[in-house]
Amino acid sequence: MRPWFGPEEAEAAAEAVRSGWVAQGPRVAAFEEAFAGWIGAADAVAVSSCTAALHLALTVAGVGPGDEVVVPSLSFIATANAVRYVGASPVFADVDPATGNLTPATVRAVRTAATRAVILVDQGGVPADLDAMRALCDPSGIVVIEDAACAAGSTLRGRPAGAGAAFATYSFHPRKLLTCGEGGMVTVDRPEVGARLRRLREHGMSVSAADRDAADRRGGAPVLESYDELGFNYRMTDVQAAIGLVQLGRLPEMVARRRELADAYRLLLAGVPGLRLVGDPVDAEGTAYGETNHQACWVLLEPGFPVARDAMLGRLAAAGISARRGIMAAHLEPAYADVAHGPLPATETLTRESLILPLFHEMTEVQQNRVAAEFYAAAGVAAPDGTEART
Repeated sequence: MRPWFGPEEAEAAAEAVRSGWVAQGPRVAAFEEAFAGWIGAADAVAVSSCTAALHLALTVAGVGPGDEVVVPSLSFIATANAVRYVGASPVFADVDPATGNLTPATVRAVRTAATRAVILVDQGGVPADLDAMRALCDPSGIVVIEDAACAAGSTLRGRPAGAGAAFATYSFHPRKLLTCGEGGMVTVDRPEVGARLRRLREHGMSVSAADRDAADRRGGAPVLESYDELGFNYRMTDVQAAIGLVQLGRLPEMVARRRELADAYRLLLAGVPGLRLVGDPVDAEGTAYGETNHQACWVLLEPGFPVARDAMLGRLAAAGISARRGIMAAHLEPAYADVAHGPLPATETLTRESLILPLFHEMTEVQQNRVAAEFYAAAGVAAPDGTEART
């Protein structure tokens, strides 16, 4: 992955620096307004990372000690970590082997009377079925928090991923399509929830620095802040937000290009036996109900593929091709060795047998052909015209 930046992002960041206001301020507010409008959310609150966004969402949802939160083990470890930040217990559920996402069936298998929330991850940008998960959870008072860290630009039934969620969280890390270098966002379905999130991201302060500055400029009695609850330092800077605003405008073009590249991979790799490329999620009838942004374009090495995953990664590296292992499984990490869990067969297959292909906006046909050639050579089959396998 390489971020797609242009002179517009550089100029926006420079203008923020020239303005003298580089901490959280007017550009953060503008980014929040634009992002909320794009999602169709009641409000959006910018924070320092998606991990911070998850932590705040769980806090505002009232999750705490004694509660259980169902999460996929197949996710970056931050998903489970955020549950522990609020003193709750993560409960690992298995995922759909086709999408890498939680389903109502996998959640139903592990929920208990103590289940207070489900964190529904849009793995690699593949949109999870929020509607189906809410149909399961809402009647029981279980809050669904959509971890859309990878899903900016993905859609579910024609709506942006995260639309309709009580809480949805997004990442702007450099591996994501829309990036500010770092940062995150929480979208919510009620304005009053957004107001509390703003206080919590700034130490629980009742009046923001921007509001105090505006009051000072008007003159009169000073506006003094109070601290009514425990808060955090989870602010985004105006420099980041300035970049984010430009990136948000580029997002449709980014998604279109990544889907074009993923389609090219699908055609190039179609002749490789034992290889499955992730795609849009489909229902039982085979009809797609969402579109992925292909933030991560991963392939599963099925039993018919003759080379083990780690050996394939080594082969690609030797050819000068940067790929990486598939999505991690938190339950296999030492930090979660003390968490009991049931069988997670799909999770363990996906984390053990998948790898993520290089995919970035300016990738060329020649570069994609080089990647494909390595898979044909590893599978021991003839590559199509236009690719050259390494000898």
